[in-house]
Amino acid sequence: MAIIITEECINCGACEPECPNNAIYEGGVDWAVSDGTGVEGKYALEDGREVDVNERQKPIDDDIYFIVPEKCTECVGFHEEPQCAAVCPVDCCVPDPDREESEDELLKRKERLHL
Repeated sequence: MAIIITEECINCGACEPECPNNAIYEGGVDWAVSDGTGVEGKYALEDGREVDVNERQKPIDDDIYFIVPEKCTECVGFHEEPQCAAVCPVDCCVPDPDREESEDELLKRKERLHL
């Protein structure tokens, strides 16, 4: 499952530099699949759209930091635990119960993002 950032976020920004997938963005910031990844060409998003990896997408949240689920691997293949959760001073980086994924699925996503 991807990690989400809850409303308890204090916008400290500690999580953003820790993400090996560049999946964390400040509230209100546009994002792209290619940010911090090795992906080229097209990429299928969770909503079924296929986009150019350099195409800027609208922010998921305008007020607090957010995690792009299509880029989150829970740090599988990089670290023993999600680094955003490890550094968050208010424990607002938590597993998203609506996106349960196996370790295999997370590893496959890591391989797609980091060719």
